[in-house]
Amino acid sequence: MKPAPWTATNDMSEQMGTDHWPVEIRHRQAEKLIEIEFDDGNTYQYPAELLRVESPSAEVHGHGPGQKTIVPGRRDVGIMAVEPVGHYAIRIQFDDMHDTGIFSWRYLYDLGRDKDRIWQGYLDALAKHGLSRDPRATKAPAHDHSHGGGCGHKH
Repeated sequence: MKPAPWTATNDMSEQMGTDHWPVEIRHRQAEKLIEIEFDDGNTYQYPAELLRVESPSAEVHGHGPGQKTIVPGRRDVGIMAVEPVGHYAIRIQFDDMHDTGIFSWRYLYDLGRDKDRIWQGYLDALAKHGLSRDPRATKAPAHDHSHGGGCGHKH
């Protein structure tokens, strides 16, 4: 999938909140990944599992700072579709039916650049909470929202 052609001016980059624009986006369904080549020559591969567990959605990131949810059991997740959102992002539909994250070019560039550190943080968080990447593993214990708070989502 190639984004619509446009020329990124300084004003447009500032307005869209990004310094790096995709030149080409490739959905490699069999490999369960997306590959994006950016205008600065960097090309990043994003495994579906990483994109799913780091989705910039309220389900994953919550509604404010400190509300990020650890999403276990997504080792086998795939990508069903990738669609453009204006000139600034893509929406990814995963085969677990999650499709609410809007992945901006800035978010994707930063995720690609920092992928190893972010992935290790995810693995460390799973281990710390006794969770697994395996979808057949025991699910995480229910969150206790009895002390107030909570956003109403089932986590």
